[in-house]
Amino acid sequence: MYGIAVATIGMLTTISTGLAIDAYGPISDNAGGIAEMAGMSHKIRERTDALDAAGNTTAAIGKGFAIGSAALVSLALFGAYVSRAGIKSVDVLTPKVFIGLIVGAMLPYWFSAMTMKSVGSAALKMVEKVRRQFNSIPGLMEGTAKPDYANCVKISTDASLREMIPPGALVMLHLLSEPS
Repeated sequence: MYGIAVATIGMLTTISTGLAIDAYGPISDNAGGIAEMAGMSHKIRERTDALDAAGNTTAAIGKGFAIGSAALVSLALFGAYVSRAGIKSVDVLTPKVFIGLIVGAMLPYWFSAMTMKSVGSAALKMVEKVRRQFNSIPGLMEGTAKPDYANCVKISTDASLREMIPPGALVMLHLLSEPS
């Protein structure tokens, strides 16, 4: 169990670097889209595509590390729980254990679905606001006027706080329902 915990920590130590590198993919992808919409030369789009590919590669590697470390953390937590509770064996065919396994396996997917839905609705609000700005601010398409950045930041901030209440509540309810 100690070896599993050390391996988990080893994998998690690289996560900050991986997440920092992971940010380059969407940024360069957006830059490529802007370059294309602005009618810039094809050379610029080739460069942003190469950066986007590098960002996608690092994102995939980061996800692999996250999945691997999560599996190891789960194993370490289960081992700690079993040793602390003094459980000698686990019978998966017992109805309570089987139901617990199914519900426990479902929770990460439920949480992920809730967060993806939140991000999707926040992104939709942002897109609607940007479209309204393009239609209502004269000169924005030509580059002679500035967009209202503060309003977009407000949408993002409000959504990050309000939309994450249900996933956060799911985690808190799960923590409160566990026996002490």
